[in-house]
Amino acid sequence: MAFRIEKDTMGEVKVPEDKLWGAQTQRSLENFKIGEDLMPHEIIRSFAALKRAAARANFRIGVLEEEKADAIAQVCDEIYKGRYQDEFPLSVWQTGSGTQTNMNINEVISHLTGLHPNDDVNKGQSSNDTFPTAMHIAFVAMAEDDLLPAIDALRATFEKLSDHYADIIKTGRTHLMDATPLTLGQEISAWYEMMDVCYKMVEQALEPVRLLALGGTAVGTGLNTSPDFGALTAHAISEFTGFAFKSAPNKFYALSSKDAAAGLSGALRTLACDLMKIANDVRLLASGPRCGIGELIIPANEPGSSIMPGKVNPTQCEALAMVCARVMGNDVTVGIGASQGNFELNVYMPVIAYSVIQSIRLLADAIHSFNGHCAIGIRPNEAVIARYLEDSLMLVTALSPRLGYEKAAEIAKYAYENGIGLREATVGRSILSEEEFNLLMDPKKMV
Repeated sequence: MAFRIEKDTMGEVKVPEDKLWGAQTQRSLENFKIGEDLMPHEIIRSFAALKRAAARANFRIGVLEEEKADAIAQVCDEIYKGRYQDEFPLSVWQTGSGTQTNMNINEVISHLTGLHPNDDVNKGQSSNDTFPTAMHIAFVAMAEDDLLPAIDALRATFEKLSDHYADIIKTGRTHLMDATPLTLGQEISAWYEMMDVCYKMVEQALEPVRLLALGGTAVGTGLNTSPDFGALTAHAISEFTGFAFKSAPNKFYALSSKDAAAGLSGALRTLACDLMKIANDVRLLASGPRCGIGELIIPANEPGSSIMPGKVNPTQCEALAMVCARVMGNDVTVGIGASQGNFELNVYMPVIAYSVIQSIRLLADAIHSFNGHCAIGIRPNEAVIARYLEDSLMLVTALSPRLGYEKAAEIAKYAYENGIGLREATVGRSILSEEEFNLLMDPKKMV
């Protein structure tokens, strides 16, 4: 392999001849051979938008020549569109400020433009304000482009199912035991409401994420940049990406606190909790199909077993549940990372960025898969639902206002111990007449 010599403040470094990065990127590759997790491409893409905006702002301020700003912007446009992806090879497990990734971007742009990576490309910036800015850009873009549409689609599916099955009365369950009846539409309406609440929760959690640290430079004072730089770059980033951003009013807070990331991660965790509940509900209600609950029928997408012919498993539910478990774990990581804002800088930013980005990506993909391959195909097994409803002893609750709690409980116990239904345990023992029993024991009146 052919090499060239690159220099930085620490001396000379051998860099592969065909690579566009410089000395600091190469040092990071050699010093942080940890794991296989690379800095997410969403962060690189966000850095391209950031560097482009910074160059334009520096030109407007009057500290960067127009031709230099144009050159930087042109390269950033290409990076933003996905070109040069192999030139960003650094591990997530690097310096906690993300300095090496910032310099990786600077060096690649420098190599392609012939400009200085620090004096031109990084002008008016620090890793301490660029990395949190890139994080926030990535979070907003992924949430608005991928996650929120996925939640909305699943929300719409549940709304349709809830309306469609509004008249199917079934046995309710609490504590995993038979309870009073409800309609299948009512049961599914809870899933719809969960998605509706989570959609709004993610939307609200994005608001602090829209505040950008850029302009704070090293510790929040804005040293070596203009007071107008933050507002100018935030506006330019908004125009370029199409997502709304503002300059954070307190840069000391923006650099040292990761409240916004932790808040968004918390909303993602809540979404994961609800999705786990829904996945478990669906697979339990669809269990069987003959020896389980079997009230729901879910799509058969693939063979469920390598040894049992004809077996169909709730694979979409299982995949979704595993994603939810990972998201919950990621939230713990983000919480620990966000608590480590020592003095003027948080130094857990790469792992925070990696965790939140992975959570957003996994949730968006898993929701889309679950909706398309499972939820939209859910249908009731009406014969099973009707049989369970007829056999349910908890319908006896409808007799309590007439007979009292203790008498109703005695009827249910008698029916259970003798293996008979409520009608036989009540009418057959002359506690109520057939007409009285039919009048009180109407499931439609109980939902």
